[in-house]
Amino acid sequence: MTVGPDPSPSGSPAPPAGRYPTESSPQRRRRWLIGLSVLVVVAGVAIAWVGYSRFADPPVSGEGTGYDIVDGSTVDVSFTVTRSDPSEAVACVVRARSRAGDEIGRREVLIPPGDAQQTAVESRVKTTGPPAIGEVFGCTTSVPPYLTADSG
Repeated sequence: MTVGPDPSPSGSPAPPAGRYPTESSPQRRRRWLIGLSVLVVVAGVAIAWVGYSRFADPPVSGEGTGYDIVDGSTVDVSFTVTRSDPSEAVACVVRARSRAGDEIGRREVLIPPGDAQQTAVESRVKTTGPPAIGEVFGCTTSVPPYLTADSG
């Protein structure tokens, strides 16, 4: 007389139903693996696209080349503007900072369309205190309407 579950046709006892997972077929595992692989590739492509669009070469950039402190309330800032389309006007913000690093003067500069991709520019910035440095804060192709050459 046997105690326990009825033996299966192979001779070993069968586990209780619902207690242990059934073995999945190799095709089901393969589909799951392919689906996961496709998901990883799609996520990688999405991350690459976001990185490229965010960190690729901008259409315009400004780089400070020097500054000259004129007096206790004025600094001349020299910089180079590089743009992918020289026929497009751009606006750059230059600023002066104090010894403590505070911004004490700011000026928006219009760089009109030209023929060269790189343009050297110099701008004078008035300050509210003694300047320690003059620098380019940034440049953009979105020129505000009040800064256009027609605005006088």
